[in-house]
Amino acid sequence: MKAMVARAWGEPDTLEYAEVLRPRPGAREVLLDVRAVGCNFPDILMVQGRYQRKPPFPFSPGHEVSGVVAELGDGVQGPAVGTRVIALVDHGAYAEAVAVAADRVHPIPDALGDEAAAAFGIVYQTAWCALVHRAALRPGETLLVHAAAGGVGLAAVQVGRALGARVIACAGTEAKRQLALTHGADAAVDYGVAGWPDQVRALTGERGVNVVFDPVGGDVFDGSTRCVASEGRILVVGFAGGRIADIATNRILLKNLSVIGVHWGSYEPAIVAAWMQRLLALHAAGQIAPVIWRSYALRDAAAALAALGARESHGKIVLVP
Repeated sequence: MKAMVARAWGEPDTLEYAEVLRPRPGAREVLLDVRAVGCNFPDILMVQGRYQRKPPFPFSPGHEVSGVVAELGDGVQGPAVGTRVIALVDHGAYAEAVAVAADRVHPIPDALGDEAAAAFGIVYQTAWCALVHRAALRPGETLLVHAAAGGVGLAAVQVGRALGARVIACAGTEAKRQLALTHGADAAVDYGVAGWPDQVRALTGERGVNVVFDPVGGDVFDGSTRCVASEGRILVVGFAGGRIADIATNRILLKNLSVIGVHWGSYEPAIVAAWMQRLLALHAAGQIAPVIWRSYALRDAAAALAALGARESHGKIVLVP
């Protein structure tokens, strides 16, 4: 079969479209024929050797796929061969087939197409983990979402709206702000201009926001500490901006703030499966839906990741074998 293979640390353009052995499922694993692959910023970090997990060479990057169950390993009772599923994996998704632990495979309804399914898993799981499990976002609260036109940002906008929050979106271009507004944000701010925290405060009657969803870090995190309300919660989701911010602990004390880490990948498969059922129910109700910017052929994964890394895209990018 074909796969995108990393043989050394480097940039995405060092990935090789190569012929590799088709995997066989081990005990408690299923083999999937891949229909589509979701691209995520951590894929770039993994290829560069900057991700928290560093697979042995050679490896294929990628954390989420949609596909069809092709074979069951020993000890696996289901899902049955032929079932359409989403799978969330440590790595290996950039391939025509992948073996994955059976408890990390989630059957999907016919209403969720292959490419949408590949774009559904990680971003909505992260948004749900952050907003529901970690921040306990309540109806009527105000949620500030940074990088609101990205894959995880749009997911947070949609989930926040579904939970009954007022959503303020931050994005760096007018087109991206309009996209966030189209998909459920109530207001939008350009966080590339000086004084954006003052704009956020003005939108809240100077009270500040209750919850901040921050996958950017750096200067954006610093600004968030100036526009979050007393007893607010700042969710640390990632560091796409490149700089890991420090925080003056006096601000935490004076505002009674909570700074909350969000590491979705640390949760047990049973918890993830329960969250997936809640998210699929929201999708069935028409409250959330993946936004796909573009689909690329699997062999063009380097171009897809280049667009993602340069922030040219919005929503999700998918690969199709």
